[in-house]
Formats: sequence, C-alpha cells, structure tokens
Amino acid sequence: MAGARAACAARRAAGATPPGAGAAGDGGALPRRPVLGMACAIAAAAALSGLPGCGFRLREPPRLAFSRLHLAGFEPRSPLEAALRRALQGQASFVASPADADLVLRALAEQRERSVAASTAAGQVRELQLRLRVTVRADSPDGRERMPPVTLRQARDLRTNETAALAKAIEEDALYLAMLDDIVDQLLRRLAALAA
Repeated sequence: MAGARAACAARRAAGATPPGAGAAGDGGALPRRPVLGMACAIAAAAALSGLPGCGFRLREPPRLAFSRLHLAGFEPRSPLEAALRRALQGQASFVASPADADLVLRALAEQRERSVAASTAAGQVRELQLRLRVTVRADSPDGRERMPPVTLRQARDLRTNETAALAKAIEEDALYLAMLDDIVDQLLRRLAALAA
C-alpha cells in the first residue's frame, strides 16, 4: 500500500494525472463531465418520477360498451373500414351478420375532395386544400337508431411544386391517412359515449 501511495505522489509531482483523477492540482477530484452527466440524469429521473403523481398517462383508446360490431355500407377495400378494424383490434370483434352484433355501424358517405387554395399569376397551382368527409350512423341489431347520422370532416393544406410531383403525391396520401386517423379517433369517442 505504501508503494502505491509513493507512485501516486510521484505522478502528482511530475504533473501526470492518475487514472480516474481530475486535472493536476485539483486535489484528485473526479472528472467534471461524468459528474455533470450524473447530475443531469438524477435531475431527469426526479422530474419524470413526478409525472404519474400529476395524473399523466399515455393516451389510451376509448372504452366501448360493445364487443361485437358489424360494419355495413362500406365500399370494398374502404380505407375507413380498414382504419376502424385497426383501431378496434383487440377491443371488439367484427361479425358478418347484424343479428350477431351488439352494434351496427353504417357508412353513409366517404368522400375525398381537393381544391386549389392558391395559384400564381401564370395559373400554376401553389397550394391545395385536401378535405375528407365521412358520414356514419350507428344502429342496434334490431334497427333502432343508437347514434343519428353524423358527418365528420378534416382538412389539410398542401403546398405543391411541379418539380417534386412524386414526393407531393406521397405527401398527399400521408395527409389523407392522417385525416382518416383523426376521423376514426373522433368516431371512437362518439361510440364510447353510447350507453350499453
């Protein structure tokens, strides 16, 4: 042990820094970066540990009062039907017959629209407005109306550029999918408000 102390003292006298020590002349303190990193980690952990106490939770899908759903009136390969099936996966089963269902969801209209929102003096389109409109209603299996027809709308603006037509077409599809997801969220909240 005495040999280790002597080697350490000799290194200090020569100005060398032993492994794990700070700069020469600071009394062998720990390096500052790991200490600051550790302090930041402790502060972040302390801040995050208070989140559950304030009521913070990740958004969960609404709880529905039915477990079997029949989808009627949807077009073949409807994006709305596919989005509903995705959103309700594990929460409700889809049945082929309205008689076997707890709730019948009828699609009355599903329409995509696009219009010119801005153009140049030369007539080139610079901005489009994309709109998605969906009308649905919910009935009980015996035909009683559980939710009157409701129209859900979403709109987004899309800047256009003729030189990037393919990229803008992909962006347009992504915007329609985002609008569809928003409409499905709104619809699920309305369905969750229905009494059992």
